[in-house]
Amino acid sequence: MTTYAGEYLDLLPEPPAGRVTAAFRADVARAVGPGGLITEPAQLRTYECDGLTGYRVTPALVVLPATTEEVAAVVRLCARDGVPFVARGAGTGLSGGALPVADGIVIGLARMRAVLSVDVDDQRAVVQPGVTNAGISAAVAPHDLYFAPDPSSQVVCTIGGNVAENSGGAHCLKYGFTTNHVLALTFVTADGDVVQLGGDAPDPVGPDLRAVVLGSEGTLGVVTEITVRLLRRPEAVRTLVADFADAEDAGNAVSDIVAAGIVPAAVEMLDELAIDACERAVQAGYTPGCPAALVVELDGVAAEVEDEFERVQEICRRNRTTHVRIAADPEERARVWKGRKAAFAAMGRISPDYFVQDGVIPRTRLGSTLTRIRQMSEQAGLRVANVFHAGDGNLHPLVLYDGAVPGEAERAEHLATAIVELCVEQGGSITGEHGVGSDKACSMPKMFGPDDLTVMARVRAAFDPQGICNPGKVLPTPRLCGERPGPHRPHPLEAAGVIERL
Repeated sequence: MTTYAGEYLDLLPEPPAGRVTAAFRADVARAVGPGGLITEPAQLRTYECDGLTGYRVTPALVVLPATTEEVAAVVRLCARDGVPFVARGAGTGLSGGALPVADGIVIGLARMRAVLSVDVDDQRAVVQPGVTNAGISAAVAPHDLYFAPDPSSQVVCTIGGNVAENSGGAHCLKYGFTTNHVLALTFVTADGDVVQLGGDAPDPVGPDLRAVVLGSEGTLGVVTEITVRLLRRPEAVRTLVADFADAEDAGNAVSDIVAAGIVPAAVEMLDELAIDACERAVQAGYTPGCPAALVVELDGVAAEVEDEFERVQEICRRNRTTHVRIAADPEERARVWKGRKAAFAAMGRISPDYFVQDGVIPRTRLGSTLTRIRQMSEQAGLRVANVFHAGDGNLHPLVLYDGAVPGEAERAEHLATAIVELCVEQGGSITGEHGVGSDKACSMPKMFGPDDLTVMARVRAAFDPQGICNPGKVLPTPRLCGERPGPHRPHPLEAAGVIERL
């Protein structure tokens, strides 16, 4: 049983009572100018959730600033009146990290979508948070540069959201996460001050507050400009899809590739359900009925890539691959990746509803963990599709269910939580790149002890002593994990005996 005790609870104030008065609205309207305010109830509902649609809260107001100065002015008004706020990008997050507060405001950053500067010689660019991930690469492509992190939603997700969640993507195995590609941030604190974190040097002197903010899920302040590191396009790229008779063989192949000293740009795995969904959606050319497929991509210097590509094929053969498909040209390579990156959305082809989860396990435990997940899904009477970053053990199980069937959504939520906590049991983490948000806050004590949580709460209180900045996210409280407005309804974790109310 998980109970909540320790100093950290005392450091987390209840979200302030909403003070979105007529005077507050008028002051905000003056701060952002015409067109920067959304007040109509139907329009406000557009912002009631992010990509995790099971949690919905309609905000009292949505503000759309266009500059750092406007963001700072709005935050100062929130600090003055004790109004909680939630910064939001494209709303593609999958952990409820951009879930609004009912009596608070949403600061939408969609209007801040300019590429402010590109420094070709030093390979960096300064962008606003509303620029899409893929938009950065498109802007610098004429200079033979690109931005390496590539979440599957990169054509719509924004760099501000990437910074909040420290997003990765398929190529994070070789190139790392967002934190490895961000040099500096312009940051609006919870009281409305504007500060610079990081700098032009790869390793600036002093405490790395840039790294503290990266991945903090919007709980410390609002990022309004990002200096990103750019890379040169690789000389050569080779991609293959290897089919296997079971996930254990595929997992062993992944471990053997890395053990051989080969660091692919990406190693992705899809199971039979995921392959079925992808083929129905985009016809990427995966083998129907294949129990497990690996997408392996190598890039770099041409001679090295060719040598390692042959070695990867040999390793797949040693692990009993049933078929190897080699992308013959850039068009076929694009088809392979179109299928992989469409996987989450493609689940709608095989299920009316689904939960997307995100956990990390040691790479060597891929096969055994997938076996456990299959057993858990059979016990729950629900299907689980698996599509994930196999190279670094970042699982993305998709729990399929039908919300129209009474009780099925609750069973699916319980199974999704149990899978994440299984990752911790296997020596991993409750999140790799999607964040904790509202979805996994109650699982934090499975991974962290009271002292760990207290340190996190102290950092949060140092940045935001009022508790107005994205309250109710990441750190667990009895309020989050056992209480909802109105008559008490047991949380699925409580009903399962995992947590208890205080």
